[in-house]
Amino acid sequence: MDPFLLTLETPRLRIRPLRPTDLADFHAYRADPAVTRYQGFDVFSREQAAAFIAQQLPLEFGQPGQWVQYGIESQRTGRLIGDCAVQLQQRDARMAEIGITIAPAAQRQGYAREVLQALLNFLFNLPDFHRVVETVDAENAASIALLESLGFRLEGEFRDNIFFKGQWGSERQYAMLRREWEA
Repeated sequence: MDPFLLTLETPRLRIRPLRPTDLADFHAYRADPAVTRYQGFDVFSREQAAAFIAQQLPLEFGQPGQWVQYGIESQRTGRLIGDCAVQLQQRDARMAEIGITIAPAAQRQGYAREVLQALLNFLFNLPDFHRVVETVDAENAASIALLESLGFRLEGEFRDNIFFKGQWGSERQYAMLRREWEA
């Protein structure tokens, strides 16, 4: 597959490449300890947020092994309310891992579900695409409930497999196959 700039639209959201003009919104939620609690990253300084966005600018969807982060923009306000990431697996680009971060003010409004459904629709409509994985903190009840409600299957729990933010943590891996999405 040739790399390309990915943009997806839902009734309320636009999933699109991050832009330098996203810095204020991006930094505001990425600097919030409540947002980073279950994430594989810690709070961002403004400089780290700017560097992260700059690093993402040249990236395109379709490069196996490369995480590409996308802004989640409210179509109503034009403001960034979160971000999501997609990584086609290096060993087989018919499989991907995804992740979603939603700003606190936008949580509990169905945005994560909307983004996840858009990503699944996009990925499972790629020719021969087979599998999507998401790894979540074992204590992240909201994300676990969302994945399970959409039909993701728990494939494993990794106990105390990551030392992060000064303590050991456990993760769960969920996956969905194309045939499960189509059922």
